[in-house]
Amino acid sequence: MERYNPIEIEEKWQKIWDETEPFKAKELPKDAKDKNGKPIQKMMLAEMFPYPSGAGLHVGHVRNFSIVDALARFYAQQGLNVLRPFGYDTFGLPAENYAIKTGISPEEATETNINNFRKQAKRLGYAIDWSREINTSDPNYYKWTQWCFLQLFKKGLAYQKESYQWWCPVDQTVLANEQVENGHCWRCGTEVEKKKMKQWFFKITDYADELLADLDSLDWPEKIKTAQKNWIGRSEGANIDFNIDGSKDKIRVYTTRPDTIFGATFLVLAPEHPIVAKICTETTKAKVDEYIKNAIKKSEIERQENKEKTGVFTGAYAINPATDEKMPIWVADYVLFGYGEGAIMAVPAHDERDYEFAQKFDLPIIEVIEKPETNDDVDAVSMSSGENIDGDKICYHGEGKLVNSGKFNGVDSYDAREQIVAWLEEQGIGAKKVTYKMRDWLISRQRYWGCPIPIAYDKDGNPHAIPEDQLPVMHPKVTDYKPDSTGRSALAKAKDWLKVEIDGEEMTRETDTLDGYACSSWYLWRYVSPHDDEHAWNPDAIDYWAPLDVYCGGDHAVAHLLYVRFWCKFFADEGYLNFREPIKKLLYNGYINAPDGKKMSKSKGNVIDPLDVIDSGYGADTLRTYELFIGPYDEDAAWSTKAIGGVYRFLNRCWTLVFTDEVKSADAKTNIQIRNATIKKVTEDMRRAGFNTAVAGLMEYVNGLYKNGKSEEDLIVLAKLLKPFAPHLACEMLESLKADDEWPTWDEKALESDTVELVVQVNGKLRAKLQVAKTDLEDKDKLEKLALADENVKKYVSGEPKKVIIPPRANLINIVA
Repeated sequence: MERYNPIEIEEKWQKIWDETEPFKAKELPKDAKDKNGKPIQKMMLAEMFPYPSGAGLHVGHVRNFSIVDALARFYAQQGLNVLRPFGYDTFGLPAENYAIKTGISPEEATETNINNFRKQAKRLGYAIDWSREINTSDPNYYKWTQWCFLQLFKKGLAYQKESYQWWCPVDQTVLANEQVENGHCWRCGTEVEKKKMKQWFFKITDYADELLADLDSLDWPEKIKTAQKNWIGRSEGANIDFNIDGSKDKIRVYTTRPDTIFGATFLVLAPEHPIVAKICTETTKAKVDEYIKNAIKKSEIERQENKEKTGVFTGAYAINPATDEKMPIWVADYVLFGYGEGAIMAVPAHDERDYEFAQKFDLPIIEVIEKPETNDDVDAVSMSSGENIDGDKICYHGEGKLVNSGKFNGVDSYDAREQIVAWLEEQGIGAKKVTYKMRDWLISRQRYWGCPIPIAYDKDGNPHAIPEDQLPVMHPKVTDYKPDSTGRSALAKAKDWLKVEIDGEEMTRETDTLDGYACSSWYLWRYVSPHDDEHAWNPDAIDYWAPLDVYCGGDHAVAHLLYVRFWCKFFADEGYLNFREPIKKLLYNGYINAPDGKKMSKSKGNVIDPLDVIDSGYGADTLRTYELFIGPYDEDAAWSTKAIGGVYRFLNRCWTLVFTDEVKSADAKTNIQIRNATIKKVTEDMRRAGFNTAVAGLMEYVNGLYKNGKSEEDLIVLAKLLKPFAPHLACEMLESLKADDEWPTWDEKALESDTVELVVQVNGKLRAKLQVAKTDLEDKDKLEKLALADENVKKYVSGEPKKVIIPPRANLINIVA
């Protein structure tokens, strides 16, 4: 080979790997030992498995997959028993919508896409154990997803209740959130409605406290743990009952600040609250109905982000149990029905949203917490309007002493919370309450292309579990994939499939399918025994491999990771797992953006196709190494054609060192210091996932070999350290050098150098760096002569310098010319 030809080298080694399957994980007993009698450690790593779109892999996938692959190879080279599996998250709307448009079944389209993904992954040379490949829409997989559902159902953690769904009245179909564009159907443009439908939920809130408490012990990025904490949103407060004036009905509110009840001047209900229709007067009903109709068209995010407060008076009043004052009852979309009780007591003097609402609708504002004179904290919020309470007091929501609060006047607000709740409990109108922002997990999807829910209904509409020996409940063959006119999925059109017999009784199958997150909540455990027909995961295999050692992803920071943890805790409680957290270490990688820093997208025409990069002549090794070198793995980075060219030149230099005589030979001792320093640096960088600095260290090492000369030992170390990044080239180098790939170790003594580097400055500017023997550091005359003899220094010093300053122990020579 006369020059570095990455395509040729990569094709050779990919063929070898396909034939020899070197990445197949070994099934070993837990006490297995290596040839030296040392225990063999296991290491299981995985990326968040991809949805196999028709577009194939993109450069974001390459970064994600290359991180996992570099670590897998690194640990394998250290003698660990490595499992690096792969799979596909294949259920979902894209395949179903494609089927609706083209008539091509989701099964067929998915198989085509998977074949394409697999081919591309192999082109990138990933060290994947292909014998463990999984696909969530394979009946052999979703049989066990259904089994998982049934375990939750048996324990009452899978249940049904009514929930609002987007509905297109023209297409007569339920729409997902992403199919609603500015309040209209994405397909036909019709204004959408909200429709109440019976839905399935998982009771994740039963595990809320444990999910929250265990976060602190995880080796995960802080931003991800914080995102989960915020999603769970635990808060301590109280439920308080407010009587409705002139009625026997009550409205229960949840508040985190019961100490402010004396300042509650009105109630606000969520538009979905069932009591709204009951309390409206004849004069307000039409206006309220119109408001609710418009409010429920907004997503919860839109309702929370809407800066302008809107609302409508119901015409009804409640009685404040602390003051006996009448309080108007309003409906407003900034109150969410799914949080707390779907009703709030509004305290405009001490809550920003309530203050804005009260200002807009001219509602009473009563101060009940006095801001301490010395308190300048940010809990004092001045409204953007600049208006103050009583002209001089701003909306304050910090702590302080109670005022205008009856017998609680003068009590510190922190203490008053306990006292007031106890007072309300004595009267039977209040109680302590812990609540969460996190809701139970809505898992119903009115879609064909999802995992069928293994439930059937008797003639009275009661749900029954499909017997486990009848699993999997498979999709019937259909030709029309659109939901039916009632909003049920296309499964409802398969009349023969709908009927099933359970315990001698004919029943009707559920036509909803499971949220895709259900399929991905347990796939990490299926990897350990993907072909087991008797278990979702083999007990011995799960005991050996799990929990997962390293998980890498760049999306799904909250939902997916929360659901995996929930299922892990549930199945641990059921005795199927012997651990309660599924992932030991989480790496959360940044995005690869377009050269201008913007996100890549087809519509912008700025997408980089990894196969185009490979086929342009750079090869897979260059692409992999570049994406690991582009910056810290956990930060976003912009694609740079210039920088990838630099990585290609680096690999070309590595090839040249081994396969040509362009670089002089040297004794093995010549580079002993930089060789051992490089081994140490790259090893420590890999352990902390510092891929970019590891590559930089290798580049510096190669520069040293070009400068000082090369030995066989130098080249073997280079090839071994290069393998996690550029495995094809590294294998080619190791083969030529007749060396194994065992990860090298460093000698601490060899790191000690007989020389030190001295910086030479002329008039304060760096002009040279000198390597000086440690024994010469005290000889100032010699150091001065060496500095003045440097060719670059000579350019800036003509004749005798005015002064040469050599500070002790500063490794600096400062020349004043």
